[in-house]
Amino acid sequence: MNPSDFTTTPRRSFIKTLGSLTASLVAYPALASAQSGSGTPSRSSGAKYMGDFAAAKLPTVKVAIIGVGARGSGHAAQLASIKGVSFVGICDVVEARAKRSEAEVTKHGHSPKVYFGQEDAWQKMLSETKPDAVFIATPWPLHAPMCVGAMKAGAHAFCEVPIGLTLKELWEIVDTSEATARHCMMMENVNYGREELIYLNMVRQGVLGELLHGEAAYLHPLCMQMENGDSTGSWRTFQYAKRNGNLYPTHGLGPVAQYMSLARSEDNFGRIVSFSSPAKGRALYAKKSTKLSNPEFKTLDFKGGDLNTSIIKTVLGRTIMIQWDETSPRPYTRHNLIQGTKGVLAGFPNRMAIEGVTKSPHEWAEDAAWEEIAAKYEHPLYKRMGELSKEMGGHGGMDYLMLFRIIECLQQGQPLDQNIYEGCLWAAVGPLSEKSVAEDGNPQVFPDFTRGNWKTTKPLGIIA
Repeated sequence: MNPSDFTTTPRRSFIKTLGSLTASLVAYPALASAQSGSGTPSRSSGAKYMGDFAAAKLPTVKVAIIGVGARGSGHAAQLASIKGVSFVGICDVVEARAKRSEAEVTKHGHSPKVYFGQEDAWQKMLSETKPDAVFIATPWPLHAPMCVGAMKAGAHAFCEVPIGLTLKELWEIVDTSEATARHCMMMENVNYGREELIYLNMVRQGVLGELLHGEAAYLHPLCMQMENGDSTGSWRTFQYAKRNGNLYPTHGLGPVAQYMSLARSEDNFGRIVSFSSPAKGRALYAKKSTKLSNPEFKTLDFKGGDLNTSIIKTVLGRTIMIQWDETSPRPYTRHNLIQGTKGVLAGFPNRMAIEGVTKSPHEWAEDAAWEEIAAKYEHPLYKRMGELSKEMGGHGGMDYLMLFRIIECLQQGQPLDQNIYEGCLWAAVGPLSEKSVAEDGNPQVFPDFTRGNWKTTKPLGIIA
């Protein structure tokens, strides 16, 4: 999977924008008691648990988008093609990007209002267009404020990964969702990949027996982002320089967490330990590159280790290994491994070894042998939408399938496939791994964003 290329704003603009937003956001009830995110603040009076929440049906979904760089522009084009969507607003700080997406969206018969130039133009868009759903594809520091702002404006929020950078932000998002009764979903597209859906179906049918262990990763050399100019690398590079942990855990973790039904009645996140390797690769790359988009990159003191390895222990005692490395030269992988008492499913390459299913549990079924078995467990959603998704594209079709399901759930008044608590728990690996690394691997306890309600939340079913 190629990296997301989000809309960018100058770093000084981030500080100005976030500073102006903070004052208006701190009024949310549980925030004051969750400064560090380590406690479990009580749910505010009148707030609603959102685990199995289904909003009122929206036969026509009024959609707006904030951020139409390479990532957001793709979302805009695909959303505009989905039946029942009415595109009402497009916002980007760069006029050319906003106008480019406007032209693409109007091809599908929409007439969105377009906003650009000012860092707070997105707030004006929300006020004037009053969308039902807001899609957010902006730099990481803006995700949490924009999610909160969208929900306060009465819209459901759908945000690129990660949904927040700190435990304080994650609690703020949860509290706002519960107070406003609005969905807030972190759009983890990998959960909609064909292989991930097949494995989910196999796990749900008990093919692996009882689940024991998972492995998840995002290993993908992306140092060349430092040469990308006004795009992803222009702001992500500073994140990599100053933070040391797993900053991008959710592509691998999302599917494994849903196999295990974490935060959905069966099990939940317990605690995490984390270690990082030395930080070498980015400084070396910056030193030798002659095409850096920012000369400051050559003198940055990169604190973040090239490779981070974290281990989660769940409430039931299961284990999950998570790795992240966007620096070292190595082939792309997300691992995507789930081990049960009867066998194992794995990705990159796709393979399985299962008692009574494959030829032998001592050797991998790969290639044609894997495909023959996998075809028997093709996920019903993929059977229904797989061919169209591949045609529409977006990381092999997973992007389109994710967006289609979001709109379908809103139209039919169904709970979302990924709820607010899952998104926040998956994203919490970021700040918790940073803290563990800083403390030489000391275990860090996951907050219970559900406040105990995970025990009665329904596991994700096999969607037809």
